[in-house]
Amino acid sequence: MPDRAAPLVLYVEDDRIHLILMEEVFRLLPDWELRMVETGAEALAALAECPPALVLVDMNLPDMTGLELRERVAADAGLAAALQGVRWVALSADNPGAVVRAARAAGFDDYWLKPIDVPVLQAGLRKLIG
Repeated sequence: MPDRAAPLVLYVEDDRIHLILMEEVFRLLPDWELRMVETGAEALAALAECPPALVLVDMNLPDMTGLELRERVAADAGLAAALQGVRWVALSADNPGAVVRAARAAGFDDYWLKPIDVPVLQAGLRKLIG
């Protein structure tokens, strides 16, 4: 990961309301940098361009699932090597145990539920890359 003053977080989300909320959350975290994309394809391009410290991924994107995004990264040896040490968090309103287990098996470090609870999100961010 490149050295930078502020940890970069990539948020992959297609829901406009969630994007606005996350943008507001990061206004309260001025020592962090947020980049937002709306599709898995955009996420792959952003990940190749500038590896973040953390990737927050909605599990239901318009072009692929969060699991598929994680699998595509793992299947690309060069990208996987470039992203070594990057933390991954799945975000979803779905909470069946099988989905959470699948996310963890795919390499996600955590699974956070929507709607986003701002204090819980801030604590989780600090815990993962604070």
